[in-house]
Amino acid sequence: MPHRAPGRPGPLMLLDSASLYFRAFHGVPESVTAPDGTPVNAVRGFLDALAFLVTTHRPARLVACWDDDWRPAFRVEALPSYKAHRVGPDGGEDAPAALLPQVDVVVDVLAALGLARVGAPGYEADDVVATLAVRGPGPVDVVTGDRDLFQLVDDTAGVRVLYCGKGVRKAEAVTQGWLQERYGVGTGQRYADMAVLRGDPSDGLPGVAGIGEKTAAALVTRHGDLAGLLAAADDPGSDLPAGQRAKLLAARDYLRAAPVVVRTARDVPLPDVDDALPAGPADPGRLEELVERWGLRSSVERVLTALAQERA
Repeated sequence: MPHRAPGRPGPLMLLDSASLYFRAFHGVPESVTAPDGTPVNAVRGFLDALAFLVTTHRPARLVACWDDDWRPAFRVEALPSYKAHRVGPDGGEDAPAALLPQVDVVVDVLAALGLARVGAPGYEADDVVATLAVRGPGPVDVVTGDRDLFQLVDDTAGVRVLYCGKGVRKAEAVTQGWLQERYGVGTGQRYADMAVLRGDPSDGLPGVAGIGEKTAAALVTRHGDLAGLLAAADDPGSDLPAGQRAKLLAARDYLRAAPVVVRTARDVPLPDVDDALPAGPADPGRLEELVERWGLRSSVERVLTALAQERA
């Protein structure tokens, strides 16, 4: 589907869609079903989150960013362990069977509502989010339950993350000050460098053995960035403690590869899309069919109410 025309005014909200529907699936009971008994907990939870976000934060523009490739080849080539533990028997992502059909319903409802949905072959939603976020103009709110996208935080550019690790209604606004207070790193770039050192077992990133989060943050802050830290490790005359130097040098191959995996691509080729919030459904007839088929009346009405309030 098409990327937004540059220069359109008004706050932009970018959804890390998979993060939201996975969390909705696990947060809303599977007893929430369509009239025929099919689970629609992820769909209902996603739509209710969408309605809350639009009502609370009042974006003028919104894009649901999509994983067209959840494990891109360029990242696997750099680090074969990347998400390897999540690969299912069929080679795809090992996701709950009851969730997969619901993702298609979310796609259909977004299209009927007229809300922009953007993915790119060979890239993850994180890369789509990053590309749209840096294009501006701000302000930009990135909505995610994953910490990976903290690297996009940039107060000057007006990019912040609404982190919904504890749920959308308890989302924390992540700014550079928040990063400094929580992690001891004052920029998104330093967060990414810290994440390389720390690692992330949930993504198959081992990190540097013996260097935890606090040490990683202190090292990145002291040396400016990962490149500066590695230069210090290579320099016998630097003030880097011998133990830390040894750990970094032992992990040199990993440290060469991991930034390709951790850092988002910010130049994804995206087609044009109208990201303005719609005044009403793009296809009212189709939306009504979906509402009836899947029992989505209350959730869809909440979204429509939120959209109407934004246009008021």
